[in-house]
Amino acid sequence: MKKRFSISTTHIILLSFLVVILAGSFLLSLPISSADGKATEFTDALFTATTSTCVTGLVVMPTVSSWSIFGQVVILILIQIGGLGVITIMSGIMILLHKKMGINDRMLLQDAFNLNSLSGIVRFVKKVVKGTFIIEATGALLYMTVFIPDFGAKGIWISVFTSVSAFCNAGIDIIAENSLCNYALNPVINAVTCALIITGGIGYIVWWDILRVIKKSFNKKSKLFSSLTLHSKIAITSTVILIFAGAFLIFVFEYNNPETIGKFTLFEKIQASVFQSVTTRTAGFATLPQESITNASTIVCLLLMFIGGSPVGTAGGIKTVTFAILVVSALCSIRNKEDTELFGRQITKQAVSKAVAVTFMSFLIMFTSTVLLSAVTQASALDILYETVSATATVGLTRNLTPYLNTIGKLIITATMYLGRVGPISLAIAFSQRKENQSIVRNPIEQIIVG
Repeated sequence: MKKRFSISTTHIILLSFLVVILAGSFLLSLPISSADGKATEFTDALFTATTSTCVTGLVVMPTVSSWSIFGQVVILILIQIGGLGVITIMSGIMILLHKKMGINDRMLLQDAFNLNSLSGIVRFVKKVVKGTFIIEATGALLYMTVFIPDFGAKGIWISVFTSVSAFCNAGIDIIAENSLCNYALNPVINAVTCALIITGGIGYIVWWDILRVIKKSFNKKSKLFSSLTLHSKIAITSTVILIFAGAFLIFVFEYNNPETIGKFTLFEKIQASVFQSVTTRTAGFATLPQESITNASTIVCLLLMFIGGSPVGTAGGIKTVTFAILVVSALCSIRNKEDTELFGRQITKQAVSKAVAVTFMSFLIMFTSTVLLSAVTQASALDILYETVSATATVGLTRNLTPYLNTIGKLIITATMYLGRVGPISLAIAFSQRKENQSIVRNPIEQIIVG
């Protein structure tokens, strides 16, 4: 009986996000949360709570003008919980209260961070929480140099909110209804926001690996990059390539577009192009009107959004490491290599299979959402696809479609954001029945034709 009613760690993670979303929906539906003092429709409150907890950034109501200070505080708390993860927050509280963490708690953390080992998991959580607040506080202080002169004392709150949102890759702001478009040419806002997005999206594991290598280099001479783990090498290399390749293509495709960067100086064009490339990595802030970018740039942004950031971080998408493994695996197959190799190391077949599964599940969620939204919305196919990819990868960019979604459309995107956040691979595990006693008998092998 005990075994029959047992619940897996993956199910607990899925349910914990759902509970936080429902609690946030209730609080945001209260009159005290709205700017006009009236109760918010539950559908809109549910959408806002989901986009905050899932750190997506799509909003049906302008955050700056629709919510009171109380409502904005609720949204910020949901963003912080969603960025770090519900399990991480609860574990951090247990650590602060000096509560002993059992094996089940450690297994929860292992699944929440998608780690391969339970070794040092508590120490890992402590460093994650501490590092997160240090980076967010630094970002807030840097933002204050711009927002306090512009908004006065209110700039302090705007700086804190924006810093947390940027680090958590949420893309929600309380600056203006057009996101960061008013600061498209401000180098401080661009640099700080990009730094926070990349730091949160590169992944916690890469943080500690870089610090480890730096400390090691002080004791003895060694090449920094070669001393990194394979995971860090893939994550860093993929991130750099995607950012600069995306920025270059956007720069070329938007160079003469008067509605985006066509009228900017050369430096301003480069700055805006880099920001657009970085923000599509699941951040969701906009310094350019997304509905005005060319179709070519839109296609580039769709790919960048779908890939997203790196594992064990605040970003969404299928992840850079997943994409890199798929590309390298395909190239190795083309060259008739039996093994997938990268940076002089062999990638396990399990990692390749997981990359395929994650990509397939993400594509399935995106495809289903696109079909359903197309059935209830009269918008163009490109705008709908941009919306659904943004929701699946928890990006938050929109071609001005989100505010005009009907009730059914809002529910479709709400479900898509939730599924995109909890992770395709977690869903696959959660909704599949694991057989404890699998047969050792294997079916005979038969050749098929592929391609």
